[in-house]
This record gives sequence, C-alpha cells and structure tokens, in this order.
Amino acid sequence: MTPIRGMLTTDELAGKVQAGEIDTVLAVFTDHYGRFMGKRFDAEFFVADIAGHGTHACNYLLTVDMEMEPVPGYAFANWARGYGDFHLLPDLATLRLASWLDRTALVICDVENEREHRPVEQAPRSILRKQIERAGALGYTALAATELEYYIYTDSYRDAHAKGYGGLTPAGWYIEDYHALQGSREEFFNAAVRRHLKASGIPVENSKGEWGLGQHELNVRYADALAMADRHVIYKQCLKEVADSLGISVTFMATIDEKQAGSSSHIHLSLWKGEQPAFAGDQPIGPVLGSDEFRWFLGGWIAHVPELMPFYAPTINSYKRYQAGSWAPTRLAWSHDNRTAGFRVVGSGKSLRIENRIPGADVNPYLALAAALASGLDGIEKRTEPPPIFDGDIYSAAHLPRVPHSLRDATDNLEQSAFAVETFGPEVVEHYVKTFRVEQAAFDNAVTDWERRRYFERI
Repeated sequence: MTPIRGMLTTDELAGKVQAGEIDTVLAVFTDHYGRFMGKRFDAEFFVADIAGHGTHACNYLLTVDMEMEPVPGYAFANWARGYGDFHLLPDLATLRLASWLDRTALVICDVENEREHRPVEQAPRSILRKQIERAGALGYTALAATELEYYIYTDSYRDAHAKGYGGLTPAGWYIEDYHALQGSREEFFNAAVRRHLKASGIPVENSKGEWGLGQHELNVRYADALAMADRHVIYKQCLKEVADSLGISVTFMATIDEKQAGSSSHIHLSLWKGEQPAFAGDQPIGPVLGSDEFRWFLGGWIAHVPELMPFYAPTINSYKRYQAGSWAPTRLAWSHDNRTAGFRVVGSGKSLRIENRIPGADVNPYLALAAALASGLDGIEKRTEPPPIFDGDIYSAAHLPRVPHSLRDATDNLEQSAFAVETFGPEVVEHYVKTFRVEQAAFDNAVTDWERRRYFERI
C-alpha cells in the first residue's frame, strides 16, 4: 500500500523537529460537538516527554455547552467533585503534518481516566472504539466515508459575529450544483484546502459545487471507521482555519437558511471479513445482489434510527433540514440509488455499501459511526429483516415512518431506549441525554430573530 502523504512516525517527527521544520505539536480530542480541544506543545518537549506518556486536561471539557460554560448536573464531572483531570494519550497512528498551520504537527488523543488510564466511556472516540471492538470480535472490519457539505461566505468570522450572523454574502450567487464556472470562483479556497488535506494525511477525491448559494462538497478517501472519523474532524478544523486565514468563513450548520439546501454528511458504510467484502453475495434483495449480513445490517440500521437519532442529528438546527424536496430524507425507508431515501444502497459486488443520508454536516462522526455500527451489528445478530424496498418519490409516501421531528422528540426516544442502554451503557446514555437536553433548553430560553420579526409590531 502506498504510504499516505503527510503521516508521520515519531522518528520522522523527531527528525523534522531537529531540522527546524516542525516546532509545534497540537494534541487534541473532540468534545460532544465534535470540536477539537487540546494543547499546543513545544515539539521537542512533545517528542521527549509527551509522545509516549500523554498529558492531561480538565474533565469539565466533556460537560460544557456550546459557549464553553460548565453545565451542572452531569454525573461524570461536576462542581461537587471538583472538576479534576483526565488523561490524554496520543494515538500515534494519527500523528501527521498540519500543513495549513506554520511548522505544526497534529495528533489525536484518546481520553482516559487519570488513575487507571482506562478509556473514559463518555468520550466520543471511546464510544466508537467500543463498537469497532465489538465488530472485530464478530470478525468484521468496518469501512466508512462521510461526505461533508459546507457553505462559503465572503465575510470573515469576526465580521459575521459582529453582524449577528445575518446578512452575510455567500461566495456564490446562483445554484452551482456541479457547475464548473461558478465553482471556479471559489477555487482560491477549495483548491487550497484540497492541497492542505492531502499534505496532512487525508487523501482527497474531489470537490464540487452544491445546490445552495456558495455551497460545496469535498470528499476524502474512505478508510476504516476510526480513521474516517479522525479525518472528518481534522477536515472541519482545516477548512475553518484556512477560511479564517483568508478572511472568509465556512459553516457546517445543517440548515443555514430555510430558503437554501441543507448541508449533509452522508455516511457510506460496508463490512469486510479480512480481504473479503461481507456485503457481497448472490441473494436478490430487490434489484440488489447481496449477502445475509448486508440485508440484516441494513435492517438493524434502519430499525434503530428513531432511538439513536440524536447521534445523527445532534442540534436544534439539525431537524430544520428534513423537508420534502430538500435532498434530505424525511422517511425511514431504503431504496436503490434513490436520493429521496433515508438509506440509499449503491455499488455492487465488492463496492456494495449502504449510504445513510440522515446525518447533517453538524454531526459528530464518532457518535454517528458508533450508532451505525451498533445498529447494524445488532441487526446481524438478531437477523433483522429490512422493510421492503421502496421505489419512487419517498417524500410523497406518507404511510412510511418519519424521522423524528425535533431534538426534543429524538432525545426522549434515546432516554427511553433499552437498546441504547444495553449497547452504550447507562452512564453514556445518561450523559448524552443531558447534553441534548441542555441544547434544547438553550433554544427554549432564547428569543429569536423570527419572534422579533413576527411579533414586534403586530402582536
């Protein structure tokens, strides 16, 4: 296999440090929202003292809200327990250049407790690791890809903040889905991030214009599930920081404007046994030829969406995306190469895979891939049959079950799910129910621009 450009061994890092090519190492993990938290180390100090031993961070980082305020009421960490530390152990398999930053390398850390150095169960990467280990115990490896979309604005992040994130200027001014001319105008940004990702250990496939004004999709090469989640969060960090350096902004909100297309993060997933594709087979499933594992995995994945929905749609804004005719799914159904379906089956033979079109670009990939694997593996174990294949416009199929309408409904489902408790553990479910309730309460207490426009004069 050709080595991936930009990845580093510790010896290679040490050599680049000695040569003066790298002087900073960014050691990070993700919080609930998929945001990087961590420290910047002097590179010599990292090589000598941190690479093999790790570092620490305050455990309140897994109990903060979007504004970085510590939220009371978590069992994991709270004021009564004094907000101690947890341990950050660098996963040196993720060590790479961060080519968009000056003389900087980046490594993703696993979060462990401070005493026994066991994985913190509530950490997003730990949750995915547990499901990968479960798949491995059954003889499977999961390969995945996450297709992220984003909007580009000519306003800087600082200016967007000063404007209250209203009245921003999109980089494009007409629908540019696959449109080469309009897309050329945004190449100053998209070409830069393609180069930086490729130079930073993330092989790039392509980028293209999307249906919204200034909306784009950039696809990176599929990988095993953990590596794909890592690529996903580094991708977002890279794009935001490159945009910031250029005086523009990008957003990964699921729905930036009710008049524009939402931004998705479609998940493609397949199982393998060694070098053999577990989904490939000769059994007809509608127009698809596949294996029992394929059929049962699909059945389990669909069946558990309602109770694990917050892992695919984690914010208030996520649910604004599920509108008929929006390219986002509204119904729980599967189809063959049909973009109105929540689950779209594509490929054949070795390339046969399931595309889940439910997640938006605001998703935390560790949680979404963990939910996908947990659901599909349960389907295989229980031999869950999928519903009959649906042909036609699924938006018009009112008899099919709908995706949950809101974060409140989805969180209720998660809280009541025996499957989630059995699969992830009661502490994890309690922790994330709290997180999603906090997000809901923040919205419920906020006065919005919609309210002011509607009621200021006319009520």
